[in-house]
Amino acid sequence: MARTELESAAESIAAAATAASDDETRERLQNQAAKFEDYATAEHGPDHGQLARHEHILKDIAGDEGGDVAEEIDDALEAITEFRSTLEGV
Repeated sequence: MARTELESAAESIAAAATAASDDETRERLQNQAAKFEDYATAEHGPDHGQLARHEHILKDIAGDEGGDVAEEIDDALEAITEFRSTLEGV
């Protein structure tokens, strides 16, 4: 299974963290980026449910932050969607 999409998502989320306007948002995004880094190297990647929860969190942050943060999150969401297309199920 190709994990480059997960690596790309982690990089975009980390870039969003750098652009975040406050420490709490920055920390939330850093935690999300770390999860995707873990997924990219794990034997078994995330399932649809896990990814849906991440997408929800990221969309909320993008809506609150806007600007560069939202653009980076949009890039991450595109990579997540690409990865999800490789998963069986839903």
